[in-house]
Amino acid sequence: MGSDRARLGQFLTPLPVASFLASLFQIEPGDASLLDPGAGIGSLSAAFADRWLGESQSSLSITAVEIDEACFAPLGQTLDDLKQAGVSTQLVQGDFIRWAIERSSTMLPFRNSPKFDYVLMNPPYRKVQAKSLERRLVKTVGVEISNVYAAFLALATRLLGDGGQLVAITPRSFANGPYFRAFRRDFLSKMAFRRIHLYDARDDAFSDSGVLQENVVFHAIKAKASDRILITSSPGADHGMTTWREAPYREVVDASDPEAFIHMSTDGIGAHLSARMRRLPSALSGIGLSVSTGRVVEFRARANLRDDPDTQTVPLLFPSHLDRRGRIKWPLANHRKPNAITKNDQTKGLLMRNGSYVLVKRFSAKEERRRISAALSEPNLAPGPLIGFENHLNVFHEEGGPLDATLARGLVSFLNSTIVDLYFRQWSGHTQVNATDMRRFRYPTRDELCSLGEAVGDATLDQKSLDRLVEEHIPVLAGLGERENFDPLMAHQRVLDAQDVLRQLDLPKAQRNERSALTLLALLQLTPERTWADIEPALIGITPMMDFMAEHYGRRYAPNSRETVRRQTVHQFVAAGILLLNPDDPERPTNSGLTAYQVPAELINTLRCYGTETWDEALARWRRDVPSLRQRWAGEREMHLIPVTLPSGDEVSLTPGGQNPLIKEIVEGFCSRFVKDGQILYIGDAGDKLRYGSALLLRTSVL
Repeated sequence: MGSDRARLGQFLTPLPVASFLASLFQIEPGDASLLDPGAGIGSLSAAFADRWLGESQSSLSITAVEIDEACFAPLGQTLDDLKQAGVSTQLVQGDFIRWAIERSSTMLPFRNSPKFDYVLMNPPYRKVQAKSLERRLVKTVGVEISNVYAAFLALATRLLGDGGQLVAITPRSFANGPYFRAFRRDFLSKMAFRRIHLYDARDDAFSDSGVLQENVVFHAIKAKASDRILITSSPGADHGMTTWREAPYREVVDASDPEAFIHMSTDGIGAHLSARMRRLPSALSGIGLSVSTGRVVEFRARANLRDDPDTQTVPLLFPSHLDRRGRIKWPLANHRKPNAITKNDQTKGLLMRNGSYVLVKRFSAKEERRRISAALSEPNLAPGPLIGFENHLNVFHEEGGPLDATLARGLVSFLNSTIVDLYFRQWSGHTQVNATDMRRFRYPTRDELCSLGEAVGDATLDQKSLDRLVEEHIPVLAGLGERENFDPLMAHQRVLDAQDVLRQLDLPKAQRNERSALTLLALLQLTPERTWADIEPALIGITPMMDFMAEHYGRRYAPNSRETVRRQTVHQFVAAGILLLNPDDPERPTNSGLTAYQVPAELINTLRCYGTETWDEALARWRRDVPSLRQRWAGEREMHLIPVTLPSGDEVSLTPGGQNPLIKEIVEGFCSRFVKDGQILYIGDAGDKLRYGSALLLRTSVL
């Protein structure tokens, strides 16, 4: 079944995701029909029916369409179970695209086919070739598609009745780019979004299926667009840290945009930055520039590639020749990629005149701090009149040749700015940066880029200095923090810094995410405008931490996210020794509403060195001292534990507070006087309910 699933582009829907999708519908009164295209084993149909049966007294009919024979038996069983619960079901064994085109046609016997009230789908994800049958079939209803999931969505809209609702989970790729332009125009002409939910983790929602795309869930209605749309996001399928914001519909879908891009900003900061970027005055062609991929394809030119340059070769640049500071390092000793390509009749069409070019990596790793990494290739980089660029680089050029040197310095500085990187993340759900993406950007004027290039000169700037110069020389981007009560670029940088700190403190990967970074920033009261040298050891609870995140970093989480912060970040911070529990009152019950946390003074002193020349030394000292510090803190906690002597004479220790003092009195006082030969089976500890059990149970004979 695995090979068939890959061939068909199918990824079965996990139960938590299915339940979440079903929860997004607005259940209307009256009898209704549901269409489940690409139904798999029926997870979505079952989730919707479960909700319907719990909320509606009306009848429901479900039509499930599936092509994979391996799914027929389990899907049939699911539908049989639903029949037993009172739901009318129909299984269509076959290709949804063919079935939907027939059903939506005006020819007999399909002319009067009833429309569906609801469509719930996890369509297959698979590219379709230009001459494929699927593409030709969908084109008969007036839609050009490049991926089969777009075909499913386009056809589903034609099978919905007026006011009908659609909920789907798909890759995010349809929201932008030329390949989905025709689909977007068609979809938005018929459907209006009500809610969009983004999964931040690329591999979480379908963790067992090898899906490495960012997924989006959306609820849309076949009706007129409303004024507002709800945009939410979560790290993964458990929705433990859901952010939310209401956005103007015109921010998400701009009716005047010929590309019909769909903008999905999960916070006000992102929306603000995107609006600024879209106001930039120039298209790339408007400043006389072009961008294309490097001409050298490694496997095709392998016979002419050389590890080391010589008199018969030309310098060849790969992405690995670009460093993080926007410079080129060439040649590289012991490099796993070649440094040169021979110059001959076979390769002359692959080479370009040596000069100033701006290069952008086409691919970035998930864990990299930046999606867009640009570097400047200058004529003094390597000798000779020619140079080669490998195909995994995007190359900015002017009519196929070098750029003006000052213009090139300004362009590379602009592309390496934080606002450009953040803007790209707003609408791109993948780590690939295509030349098409670079063409769709808006750019400053040529004069503004030259002015920026002159200001930067040959200096290697830190990110904060670079961002400041970009704001100073590009008027549209000036005053980015005016609309918010903080600088959004510095807010982004602080979160990246905090994630780096957690990594260097050896926290597990699960505690190096944005949630944990924001928690650390709240504990340190590190606002975007402050520096690491300014941090203070705040004594703070979970709710004030989340208030801090919203006020200073624009991340508004749902109220039920408090437990996720407590259980998946704060508890691990305490266990790792980077956080103290109730240092002001060690006898405070752990389940008290006054519970507070504080970063120890020793770590505060270490973190104040972050970003300075003394950081490595301070970090090494912390790593050396932390075992003894943990031992000392554990000893201090032991001093406040409540000792309880059991009837057997054994002694256990309970955390202070809560019902634990009463448990001590019951065990040592009540039981010793009134329980003869009683045996204690469980003791529930207020601080750790699983340590000794969940209740005090006595097997007794009363005197």
